[in-house]
Amino acid sequence: MKDIAHPAHHRSRGPGRLAALLLALLVTLGLSAGSAFAAPDGHGKPSRSTVRVPAGATDAVAAMQPSWNLGNTLDAIPDETSWGNPPVTKALFDTIRAQGFRSVRIPVTWTDHQSATAPYTIDATFMARVKQVVDWALADGLYVVLNVHHDSWQWIANMAGDHDKVLARFDAIWTQVSAAFRDEPRTVLFESVNEPQFNNATDAQKSQFLNELNTSFHAIVRSSGGGNASRLLVLPTLGCTPSQDLMDKLSSTMSALHDGNLVATVHYYGWYPFSVNIAGGTRFDAASQQDMTDAFARMHDTFVAKGIPVYLGEYGLLSWPDHTHPDAVERGEGLKYFEQLGYQARTAGVTTALWDPFSLLNRATLQWRDPALFAWIKSSWTGRSGTASSDQVFVRKSGSITAQTLTLNPNGTTFRGLWQGSTPLVAGRDYTLSGNQLTLTAGALTRLTGNRAYGVNATVQARFSRGLPWQINVITYDTPVLSDASGTTGSFAIPTQFRGDVLATMEAKYADGSNAGQADWTPYQEFNRAFSPDYPDGKIILTSDFLGALRDSAQVTLTFHFWSGATVTYHVTKSGSSVTGTTS
Repeated sequence: MKDIAHPAHHRSRGPGRLAALLLALLVTLGLSAGSAFAAPDGHGKPSRSTVRVPAGATDAVAAMQPSWNLGNTLDAIPDETSWGNPPVTKALFDTIRAQGFRSVRIPVTWTDHQSATAPYTIDATFMARVKQVVDWALADGLYVVLNVHHDSWQWIANMAGDHDKVLARFDAIWTQVSAAFRDEPRTVLFESVNEPQFNNATDAQKSQFLNELNTSFHAIVRSSGGGNASRLLVLPTLGCTPSQDLMDKLSSTMSALHDGNLVATVHYYGWYPFSVNIAGGTRFDAASQQDMTDAFARMHDTFVAKGIPVYLGEYGLLSWPDHTHPDAVERGEGLKYFEQLGYQARTAGVTTALWDPFSLLNRATLQWRDPALFAWIKSSWTGRSGTASSDQVFVRKSGSITAQTLTLNPNGTTFRGLWQGSTPLVAGRDYTLSGNQLTLTAGALTRLTGNRAYGVNATVQARFSRGLPWQINVITYDTPVLSDASGTTGSFAIPTQFRGDVLATMEAKYADGSNAGQADWTPYQEFNRAFSPDYPDGKIILTSDFLGALRDSAQVTLTFHFWSGATVTYHVTKSGSSVTGTTS
């Protein structure tokens, strides 16, 4: 772990009474607080902001679209580099701005940098580091959302059993943060607490506690003077969950505060089975799509339609992408998710902040780990792209080649044809289109598969009148072959000849038909948590968590589902710490 060289702590002088009155007047007239006053640049020297912040909260939050999260960094525990990211640099924000982002959310976990007893003082060096990072973002013309992050579960969650201490410590954070940032421009927003949760409390108590935190946060910031008098303040629902009842409760809190500079925040990670690939949620299917449509409709109807802006403080998929593991969510299904999310957010008038802990932007190289994925995310900010029912066409190696059909999802665009590289495929000969049914002919597939080696033989593009082309991989496969194996609960893998196929999910059941594994509420176990394919080494790994949850000496039947449609059964039995696996 590298040490971080923190700058000396500098205290900024307030603008004074006359300047404060002028600030209030400018806000009243609809001018930008950020354009009127200097903001410290992280080195104790003032620098004039170039961002003109709209006076109205709705317009200001709209100007923040799109947003990006500096995840797993200042919120890492205990220190900035503890979770694998390098120290933040000014160049990081240069990159973010150049990629089209207009705001950043900077999560901060204060716990390990704050005394745990009164007066709960925040370490001056850490505060200076946070301020430096914020000012770097401001210097790039970015809006910034600053918050209290993992403190939510580290000690705020204990409010039911230690109410007064938790509230006092929470208040102390915002008292100190308000003082440190009071003279920053209005492009800095404060978010009271990330994903608030409360242990050993009833639903009514949880609502009461969150209301206390949000209203106390509001009172502290507003009374601290300077730019905090009109700063946009972001208030969450319980858990940042976008359910109707929780958003209604937040709406009531906001109404009682009588403040036009408030912003509602929730998070969205999709329909849970799809987001982590569990319970058979392998596809961005009708259930996943409806969950998304309903969530954004609730955000709009509860807040946006009533003049309260919504900042979607985090969005993504819980298990994709993750460059350290095989894809839990199939690529094409993930692309469809991000494409529709951009559309739903624009339709609802919601500003979105992409959650990025490490998996999207490589903080060491400042390059996107998957440029094609980011291209889809970026395209969704402004328009739609056509997709299809799949981005994979499987052709069996051991049989004759027949035509294959996909369903197009034009998403308001018009299909323009298929291309292989710069060469257009010929309509009628290579493919046919009937309504939205796109059929690749046997002749085209014969040519595209070539010598029919296992795996991806060719990639074609479905192009539409606008948006990005949809990539379709043509894959030669045969049904995978599994072999007997032995091992332990700590290390067990099934030798597998994948033969070009790709694993989708795994069912696990006992002989009596009951579910086996740690997710005993469903037969379909979670990808990468219970099982994980290792394509280069030719094996399927069963995790220690999955094996440890099995009954001793009870045979378990595993059914592996592959994206070609093939299924293969396998049997495992645990005896103490020993595990055996057989194909029969």
